[in-house]
Amino acid sequence: MRSIEAPFIKDTGHAIYDGDMTTNMNVQFHYTQHPTENTMRAVADLYDVYGIRRVRLDQPERTVLVEYDATRLGTANVFQLLRRAGLSVTEQVSPFPPPPPPAPEENKSSTA
Repeated sequence: MRSIEAPFIKDTGHAIYDGDMTTNMNVQFHYTQHPTENTMRAVADLYDVYGIRRVRLDQPERTVLVEYDATRLGTANVFQLLRRAGLSVTEQVSPFPPPPPPAPEENKSSTA
């Protein structure tokens, strides 16, 4: 798995965005095309966007995970930033597994 890590570390060893004033969120998207070198550079430049904490690409799964500050950005903003960087994101990956299918109902026949 290839990942890009944010260099947002102070001398205290804590990330700049850690603290009471942030709401850290993760969002994951699928992408369709393998990113080019220019796209990878543009994705790395997302660290210049205030509120983006971390971007991780999982190339075998074709997913991108973005950790961001929800007091600064929303999921739609993150999606647009990835698209503008040239990444072919298509859909958000749900953090929850799909619910199991309902159990089949037995035929109830009434006899009188």
